[in-house]
Amino acid sequence: MTAWNVEQGADFRGPLDVTRAATAVVDAQDTVIGWSPAAQRLLGHRPQDIVGRPLSTFLSPGPVPPVLPLPPEFRGNEIRVARHRDGHELIVAIAVCALPGDGPAARVLVATELKDLQLWESRLALLHGLATQSPVGLGIYDDDLRLTWCNTAFEREIGQPFAEFQGRRADELYSEGKFVTKGHPPTLEAVMRHVLDTGEPFLDLHFQGKPPSDPETVHLWSCAYYRLQDADGRVIGVCEDAFDISDRYKAQRRLALLVEAGRGIGTALDVRVTAEKITEVAVPEFAHTVTVDLAQAVLEGEVPATSGAAATSLVRVARCSAGETGHEKPGQQPSPPVPVVNEPVQYPPGSAQHRSLSSGGLVLDGSDLVVPLRAGINTLGLVTFTRDGIGSATFDNGEVALADELVARTAVSIDNARRFARERTASLALQRQLLPQHVPEQSAVELAHRYLPTDDVTGVGGDWFDVIPLSGTRVGLVVGDVVGHGLQAAATMGRLRTTVRAFAQMDMDPVELLSRLDDLVAQSAEEQRSELGTPDGTYADVTTGATCLYAVYDPVSRRCVMARAGHLPPAVVAADGRPTFPDLPAGPPLGLGGLPFESMEIELPVGSLLALFTDGLVEARDRDIDHGLDTLARVLSDRHASLEELCDRAVAELLPSGSTADDTALLLVRTRELDTSQVTEWELPAEPVAVGRARDLATQQLHQWGLEELTFATELVVSELVTNAVRYAEGPVQVRLIRDRTLLCEVADRGHTSPHLRHSGDEDEGGRGLFIVAQLVQRWGTRYSRSGKTIWTEQAFPASG
Repeated sequence: MTAWNVEQGADFRGPLDVTRAATAVVDAQDTVIGWSPAAQRLLGHRPQDIVGRPLSTFLSPGPVPPVLPLPPEFRGNEIRVARHRDGHELIVAIAVCALPGDGPAARVLVATELKDLQLWESRLALLHGLATQSPVGLGIYDDDLRLTWCNTAFEREIGQPFAEFQGRRADELYSEGKFVTKGHPPTLEAVMRHVLDTGEPFLDLHFQGKPPSDPETVHLWSCAYYRLQDADGRVIGVCEDAFDISDRYKAQRRLALLVEAGRGIGTALDVRVTAEKITEVAVPEFAHTVTVDLAQAVLEGEVPATSGAAATSLVRVARCSAGETGHEKPGQQPSPPVPVVNEPVQYPPGSAQHRSLSSGGLVLDGSDLVVPLRAGINTLGLVTFTRDGIGSATFDNGEVALADELVARTAVSIDNARRFARERTASLALQRQLLPQHVPEQSAVELAHRYLPTDDVTGVGGDWFDVIPLSGTRVGLVVGDVVGHGLQAAATMGRLRTTVRAFAQMDMDPVELLSRLDDLVAQSAEEQRSELGTPDGTYADVTTGATCLYAVYDPVSRRCVMARAGHLPPAVVAADGRPTFPDLPAGPPLGLGGLPFESMEIELPVGSLLALFTDGLVEARDRDIDHGLDTLARVLSDRHASLEELCDRAVAELLPSGSTADDTALLLVRTRELDTSQVTEWELPAEPVAVGRARDLATQQLHQWGLEELTFATELVVSELVTNAVRYAEGPVQVRLIRDRTLLCEVADRGHTSPHLRHSGDEDEGGRGLFIVAQLVQRWGTRYSRSGKTIWTEQAFPASG
């Protein structure tokens, strides 16, 4: 039970009202001559017991000294101590009224307990406060829904004295208003009529409209409606209480806008996408039109100049306006979009945009709000918000702060995207320079290749491929993948590719090459850890791991030797179109060490297809790698298609979107064989007479090939190399000449000691032969095999006359 539900309930008579309070009538000598039933209920004395007795029988002679100061509303009454019939005391408030006339009755005393009077006074104060002080607008409408009473707050909302709008209907006061709470009648009359008819109250309905006191601004109220009845239960009208929650609603909208901005802005590392996102977020909830202009340097991934900001060259990169397709209001026809992409913009001196660029701060000019995109001390561009009939035509302080926050978040995201674009551009440029720019034709194989960089989100990776010409018309085929993305991965890829080329030129076999490469990667990783170590003993993240596949194909023997370090095995397609994946031992990835590498040697008949690729081609988040390998095998099995066509088909089927989260490299080679007429080989005993015999045989073969001009140099080369083999090696000596794009001369023996080029002194009798050979040929070198070594030279053909 609340204080409002006491016995007097809805009785609004005061507790000192003579019809309710304890009443005693006394004569001039303060003798009780009248006693009311209410007095008996309050003090317990029956009329026959108290009438004729002095007033002091139940009432103290003087007022009670207040322990605490009495509130002003009680100071017009006497506060005394009264004694109940059973002896307990109670504090009462007494009002005394003198009676006119000559009769014995001189005065009437009306008494009530002080607590009842306090409750009454509180109720009066509450009613007075609701009527004059409450910020909640209160209005009472009769059963015809006409306004019969309102409080001061309601009167302020209307902006007129109550007498001027008394008797009007609610829909007349807010002709353009409507309820925005779903599931309820949309108009004021419909809501009130429902309350009158059913007695069901409505609470917290949100009503939107423009009050007469502020006709330019849309407000939002939280309203409640309940039916009013008199003491007999007769319906007399509807009470409306409405509280203006426009500020709270604006704050909620701002918070929702910031939440939406947090979800959308900065999700893509792209300058233009980020700029477009803020226009989509702000239109139409915050502004009618939003434009974003960025400095030209930002679009190029650079930092704009900090001086002369007003002269910055701006480019319009995003614009969105309410009413355009996708942003029109209900019932509004979309207007054609305005093309703005990549348009240079210039703002005249004195314009809000020019002033913002000059000062570096935001500028509010009427319905335009210009906020600079700032990252540190750099101004990246401008965002212009324009109002046109959306709520208030101007921006208040809270909305200015919101715009500043939105633009600040956008500026951070744009600067991140700019940095990413700059790093990606640099990485791509580095990657392009480090990858083969042109793969020359090879006699050993027919070539085709594809390289697809990763998508814009992941960043440049470290995949690479290479085709390396080797001695004896052989060719080295390489494909590799560096762990990680960005400049670090691209730089690591460049170092590995250069190292592989250097090792390959030394005629290392695949196992030795990968072993040397593994040692180099491990050493490089250890050096980076020592340089990037942190004080707590941990290490910064560095790119260390890499995978690699290296194969060497010899068109003379049609043999291919290959080894891999953690990389996917190649695909081999026979001349009849049957694809296989050789069971090549995997080996550990480069830089891990611990396990040895193993090689495999297979024969590749003429016309065989060898495919080397990285995992980006066959592996994806939504596809199992086995499925990718099966698809690749099916594509490559078409033996009638050219290598270029096969490359295009493989990319189209395995990478339909054109990019992946990882780089992709694909190298296809179709094997060839040197004609027997291009190769001649002799085996000679390791005896001095073999030198002359080798010269004669080489001269005869050069005449058969029509290369008489190379006879002199070739005789010197053969003489020197065979002489060294006879003098320093054991077993038979093999001499081989190959006529390809150059003339190749090879002398093999069973020794493992390589000759060294040295400069002889004036008095030395020997040591000049190899030096002379080096002057006569383009290149020379040594390669080793299990049975010995081979010294080879390469001579250019004479220029045709």
